[in-house]
Amino acid sequence: MRHSLVSAGLRYADQVARSGSIQKAARELHVAASAINRQILNLEDELGVPLFERLPRGMRLTSSGDAIITLVRRWRQDERQLAAEIRRIQGIHQGHVSLVAMDSHATSILPALVEDLSAQHPLISLSIELATPDDAEVALMTGKADLAAIFNLAPRRELLVLWKSELPLGCVVAPGHPLAQRQTVSFQEATVHPIALQSKALTIRRYLEAQYSWLFKESRRCIETNSLQLVKQLALGGHHVVFTSELDVGPELASGRLVFIPIRDRGAEPQGISVAVDAARPPRPIVKLVSERLIAALQDCLSAARGPGVRGPDTQP
Repeated sequence: MRHSLVSAGLRYADQVARSGSIQKAARELHVAASAINRQILNLEDELGVPLFERLPRGMRLTSSGDAIITLVRRWRQDERQLAAEIRRIQGIHQGHVSLVAMDSHATSILPALVEDLSAQHPLISLSIELATPDDAEVALMTGKADLAAIFNLAPRRELLVLWKSELPLGCVVAPGHPLAQRQTVSFQEATVHPIALQSKALTIRRYLEAQYSWLFKESRRCIETNSLQLVKQLALGGHHVVFTSELDVGPELASGRLVFIPIRDRGAEPQGISVAVDAARPPRPIVKLVSERLIAALQDCLSAARGPGVRGPDTQP
């Protein structure tokens, strides 16, 4: 706090009581002795009682002065505690957080998160980097990021997961696509149509190759790209099928521009989204606050994607 809530006269009187004289108090406070004496005289006049006995060698508290100074010291202690609490509150509601997220989040949860923080916590600033899941993990563990939203995060003791949710694996098509009216679909049925594949930098592609290698051995009508935006545009075009989760295309599902169809193949494991921090560094209060708003944005996006007309089982964090 820049200015004390305790008046100058009371603070000067406290210092005189500690120092034993106005001259010593003046040196310790770097204030003119005459100013200190004037404040004490004004205070005594307001209270109607003398606070000090003026002795040849200094100042000594009277009984009334002793009671007043005891109260003043209690107030000053309360003031220090108040200042500490204000600093704690400021630490929660102002500062900077470094966030790493996935490419698909750029058009789904991140705009909502930024708008939320701008409206509710305008003193919090964010730096946001889009990365692959592998790079996001590295950013957390090397201290380059405070917080991350990561697809398919494998359990590891170096990372503390604050929240996670399962995401059913499915294929995404435009409403006019031949598969759009299916309740479920198999990989065999889906691969009859042109496929838009994510690159090997993404864990979902590595998962598909490990579990369903036959998808990639035969000559098929496939487009491969590291751009999720291009993958979505190909699906929106009406011809291509995309293997992904609801969160990758949340806004498009919510608006009805794309349709999500669960994969029914045995062993088609759900994907996952996790919000995590470095387990070796307890998150600061401001990081906890941003993580809560990030989780809320993820939940809202999934809820909107799974609204009326969107098929697929709901998952809970």
